[in-house]
Amino acid sequence: MAKETPKPPPAAETAAPAPKAPVRPPDAKENYRYIVRLAGADLEGARSVVYALTKVKGVGIRIAETVADLAGVSRTERVGNLTEAETEKIEATLGKLGELLPHWMMNRPNDWETGDDVHLFSSDVDLRLRDDINRMKMIRCYRGIRHEQGQKVRGQRTRSNGRTGLTVGVIKKTAIAAAKAAQKEEGGKKEKKE
Repeated sequence: MAKETPKPPPAAETAAPAPKAPVRPPDAKENYRYIVRLAGADLEGARSVVYALTKVKGVGIRIAETVADLAGVSRTERVGNLTEAETEKIEATLGKLGELLPHWMMNRPNDWETGDDVHLFSSDVDLRLRDDINRMKMIRCYRGIRHEQGQKVRGQRTRSNGRTGLTVGVIKKTAIAAAKAAQKEEGGKKEKKE
């Protein structure tokens, strides 16, 4: 009598592979942090200051380089190696960007409420955008009406692109004729069966 070999379990029963633990970089200091919370975002500790700061909404590479320079932190230092004081300096610098940067570098120049040049980051970007769209809807300007309708706002064509609703496809004359012919045949077959 031959021995039965045990069958491997089905794919559904196999456990999912465990997520990889973050690797500690070779140049990590004693107080290394794997995740650094800064300006409402979790930054990966193994990344350099400049590239980690780009994960904050409203901060691009140019602003990140400027913030690192203004805060007195090395651009190439890993975020996980920074002390609490250095991360607080970076956060304070982000808060004062409106005063420190030239007006052409701001992401919200000449704010309509205050008239100041402001640089928004983190959740402020989404809040102001939503407020702006709601204001446009409220005053019933063209852009506000387009936002309400869910249509394109910036003058793009809508005949062939961005179609919504039930009539999405294009029906050609030949397709219509073929559909009518098929209906007639079905109608004829039904009459014969009765």
